[in-house]
Amino acid sequence: MAFRRSALSNFLQTTRAFRYSTIPLSSNSPSLIHGIHVFHCPDEVGIVAKLSECIAQHGANIHYVDVFVPEKKQVFYSRSEFVFDPVRWPHDVMLNDFMNIGKLFNAKRSVVRVPDLDPKYKIALLASKQDHCLVDVLHDWQGGRLPVDISCVISNHDRAPNTHVINFLKRHGIPYYYLPADEGNKREREILDLVKGTDFLVLARYMQVLSAGFLESYGKDIINIHHGLLPSFKGSNPAKQAYSAGVKLIGATTHFVTPELDAGPIIEQMVERVSHKDSLQSFVQKSQNLEKQCLRRAIQSYCELRVLPYEGKKTVVF
Repeated sequence: MAFRRSALSNFLQTTRAFRYSTIPLSSNSPSLIHGIHVFHCPDEVGIVAKLSECIAQHGANIHYVDVFVPEKKQVFYSRSEFVFDPVRWPHDVMLNDFMNIGKLFNAKRSVVRVPDLDPKYKIALLASKQDHCLVDVLHDWQGGRLPVDISCVISNHDRAPNTHVINFLKRHGIPYYYLPADEGNKREREILDLVKGTDFLVLARYMQVLSAGFLESYGKDIINIHHGLLPSFKGSNPAKQAYSAGVKLIGATTHFVTPELDAGPIIEQMVERVSHKDSLQSFVQKSQNLEKQCLRRAIQSYCELRVLPYEGKKTVVF
């Protein structure tokens, strides 16, 4: 991360001026709500100062700023968290203010999110036979740990009526669609109809490869999770293969789905050590736990505007 000296100096001066304002704000005040802004534009002097000035002049208080300026590249990324009084800074005025700054700096991305005012992200979950990632996302949603609304669950695996997943979905009014797929028909047209109106999709161990045509037709982000045993252990039962090979490190990766299989920009990765003391059962359990944690963190990061595209095949994750 690199700050330009003049921009950093202006930023500190601006935030100091606000924090010692004659109109103090308590971040514990019930009238204050939380806002997030992410920015991506060509790099130049004064961006941080202008953003912080915009926030401060409306009586808002910056809680956190992260900036990334890659070395020897004229590109700027930032993410700001702030609290504000929506009476003093109405939502529509805020959107217009940040839009004008985006125009000023020819921004490629300028996104504002106010979790208390904006609707939750609407998602659909796609899963196959394995339940662990699907169940974990459902329970996190139920517990309020994921700021999303789940429109439906789609699977190429039929689940019996009395299973935990089906009972959970019925209890919460979430539709379950069983669409058996094969190489001749992956049911992509039907899936596209079912996911209309969603903001992004989550593949919770969905074992079908989505075609380039599907990705183009959907046109929004799709998050996938897979174990970190690839590419060494392919095919059926990779965990058993890895266990038999005596691997010492396992992992999980979440990434955006692209036409190239399992090669999209990485959002999150996690690893854990295993040893000769692990049984096959404990080995598999550790691997599945990593997958659940990795997927959960990726969804949270995405919803909190922490993930930005970078150089095509990479991401900035604040």
